[in-house]
Amino acid sequence: MKFSPHGLACLALIGSTAAFTPSSVVGPRQSSSKLFVQMEAPAKALPKIEKLKIESNYLRDPLNDQLATEEIGISKDAYQILKYHGSYQQNNREKKGPKDYQFMLRLKQPAGELPPDLYRLLDDLSLKHGQGDLRATTRQCFQMHGILKGSLKTVIASIMNIGSSTVGACGDVSRNVMTTPAPFVSPEYEYAREYSKCFGQLFRPLSTAFSEIWLDGEKAASVETWAKEVEHHNIDEKMLYDNGRGIILKDATEPVYGDQYLPRKFKIGVTVPGDNSLDIYTNDIGVVVITNDSGELEGFNVMVGGGMGRLHNKESTFARAADHMGFVPKEHIWEVMKAILAAQRDHGNRDVRANARMKYLVHTLGIEKFTKLVESYAGVEIQPWRAMADWKYNDWMGWFEQGDGKLFYGQHIDNGRVKDEGDFRLKSALRVLVDKYNLHSILSPTQSIIFRDIDPKDKEGIEQVLREHGIKPIEEVDPNARLSMACPALPLCGLAQTEAERIMPSYIERMRALLTKMNLDDEEILMRMTGCPNGCARPYMAELAFVGDGAKSYQVWLGGSPVLTRTAYPFMSKMDTDKLEETMEPILAMFIQQRQEFEAFGDFCHRLGADAIQAYADSYTPGSVKA
Repeated sequence: MKFSPHGLACLALIGSTAAFTPSSVVGPRQSSSKLFVQMEAPAKALPKIEKLKIESNYLRDPLNDQLATEEIGISKDAYQILKYHGSYQQNNREKKGPKDYQFMLRLKQPAGELPPDLYRLLDDLSLKHGQGDLRATTRQCFQMHGILKGSLKTVIASIMNIGSSTVGACGDVSRNVMTTPAPFVSPEYEYAREYSKCFGQLFRPLSTAFSEIWLDGEKAASVETWAKEVEHHNIDEKMLYDNGRGIILKDATEPVYGDQYLPRKFKIGVTVPGDNSLDIYTNDIGVVVITNDSGELEGFNVMVGGGMGRLHNKESTFARAADHMGFVPKEHIWEVMKAILAAQRDHGNRDVRANARMKYLVHTLGIEKFTKLVESYAGVEIQPWRAMADWKYNDWMGWFEQGDGKLFYGQHIDNGRVKDEGDFRLKSALRVLVDKYNLHSILSPTQSIIFRDIDPKDKEGIEQVLREHGIKPIEEVDPNARLSMACPALPLCGLAQTEAERIMPSYIERMRALLTKMNLDDEEILMRMTGCPNGCARPYMAELAFVGDGAKSYQVWLGGSPVLTRTAYPFMSKMDTDKLEETMEPILAMFIQQRQEFEAFGDFCHRLGADAIQAYADSYTPGSVKA
């Protein structure tokens, strides 16, 4: 694996106490360290995508010119740059004839927060300029589909002027920063929300290309809401502080990212001890708030190297759960976060894009050597991981007391699709609730929505609005549907190999029928589905996952944790969609006969392993086992 974008060909690691020399040093420096970095001339030319980033003039070209043409789409190179502005070019793969290019636009919403004015705007824009619906993503933000090229500027400018953004929602930069969506009024949860916004600001791209292209060079009418909320932290000062150890580059426009930005996308999540509602182990950096007994912030437990994306039939790519790096006192968290990003920026694999995520760097070096690399950039020592509460998973759906006399309510949304369809009028219901009660909301990591700060006297009225619009109360939603997620896949995703969002409801129904048939009605299984191996719905953490590998065909993955702390393993390389029941019945039968007391399905599959389950399935007689 080759680490440096500048031609670092060899990392010589000697001794267990060694520390890296940051790659900003041109050659080996004199040090008492037992490790040195040997710099060599580049072995080959930069990959095309890296050249494109450099030649883009900080994310301007060739996008600016392409947006001005009469064509309904843009060039491939312009599309790569457009991603940094928060948009993907798509076309409906089920329509015959010339490609009908349209654009998906994704918002940046640190901590998932959605003010009522922003929701109203998105609702209006989706009707006037989109395909009429909205989609809650697995990273706590909305995206809008069906925008035509001629409307992109209007839509993006409207979003920027209301105090939101799409900048960095896609591309090789830090993506939307996630947090636990539970809006409890307590020190830990408040710190988690606050620092999610801080990190979103800390790693925002600084290029003025965004305002130049979408606002004609003018400033947005309103500063981003999250930026105003954390301005007392003096984020820019902390971002630009140069400790002289290679974090800050000699680049006046992008001193943290440079003109090549990162090797690949970069994901950050923040939570509190015990609350793993956001899949914390799937992030490049996972941050856990640590407070003392008085609720005062002491620092953060930090984990690194998580990520879901992989490719079929390519074992050098894999899903990975993050490693615990250690504890960082609050006064050092800014430099350590910057140091982690700088380590990936300078040593991530820019030669092979499939291996460019930071998880491969952590995997290759090992957590101890990666930690030393981070320490060499930050100039501080990472302390041992602090003991904390065991992880639990909660989707925070239904009614809860906030802790300040107010309530919050989580509304489940099947696969994140906010739409009106027949008697089911979720999109209209949400607009009524926002208009009538001026509700602030939070998008959840499971593609659903939480309304916060609800006056208890409004509870009955909110429930009535939902009933009138055909929305089931949470008690009537299948628990397996609440636990499930699926990516959009067909017809718009260019990477999809088969269905996901559109077929997942039928899989939930078929699994429910099978569970009922085998007297397992009370069993809850965390299931996820994607139309390709990229892992957008985080399938490799699920107890049971279906990963698309061809038309009407899925890989089957088993053994993820019900509290989302480990990856699953591949059990079946190809399952025809018609063979779901035939595939799952013997596994559930073995679960009935050999599970331990209170053992969850994912834990059972993890304990037994693929070989034992396959051996049982090979000898199983259909219909022979029931609970």
